[in-house]
Amino acid sequence: MARLPVYLRALHALQDRGVATVSSEELASAAGVNSAKLRKDLSHLGSYGTRGVGYEVEYLVYQISRELGLTQDWVVAIIGVGNLGRALAGYGGFASRGFRVAGLLDADEQIVGQEISGLTVRHIDRLEDVIGEHGVSIAVIATPAGAAQGVCDRVVAAGVTSVLNFAPVVLTVPEWVDVRKVDLSIELQILAFHEQRKAGGPDGAGGRPSALDSGPPEPVHYVEAAE
Repeated sequence: MARLPVYLRALHALQDRGVATVSSEELASAAGVNSAKLRKDLSHLGSYGTRGVGYEVEYLVYQISRELGLTQDWVVAIIGVGNLGRALAGYGGFASRGFRVAGLLDADEQIVGQEISGLTVRHIDRLEDVIGEHGVSIAVIATPAGAAQGVCDRVVAAGVTSVLNFAPVVLTVPEWVDVRKVDLSIELQILAFHEQRKAGGPDGAGGRPSALDSGPPEPVHYVEAAE
């Protein structure tokens, strides 16, 4: 499942270039996977392509979008309208991918009432009202770490079962709630580790190998487990 959004992004890029069909090798290269894995993934969707022709881009976009639940609109509320929250609110890719930002909320009185990307920032005290009024399906938490758990508890109590967490903290949620965590500092630290390896070891000068150096690095994915 985690690879399907990557395939979809590559397919959208092909659509933008007016490409009608694509081979498994070309699509796999664009998505950064091997073609055998891609063909196996797409076979689970019932899409096998046509020998000598490849996959029809438009239909494959539809198949993957349907599998990911993107053939309907999902309503999003962004909680925390600092620099990151503002950037997320202004991201044009949400609407084109089936996500509609319907609410911006913050606790700062100097931010409340401002208009950002066509939406008026509402006070965090109105969180439950916004969720109910707009039928919010996904809450994006971009608050400071100290406020994140309290906000998460409130959105879950209001009926939201999917949370995208940008706050640098692990959230505790019921088992029926899905949380995806995005921690840019962790990703940078992982890249720093790989840069160090390429430089020759922990001392950065070709010294002893890292204790974690046991072969080619594998992609790292983080999903918060429900507790």
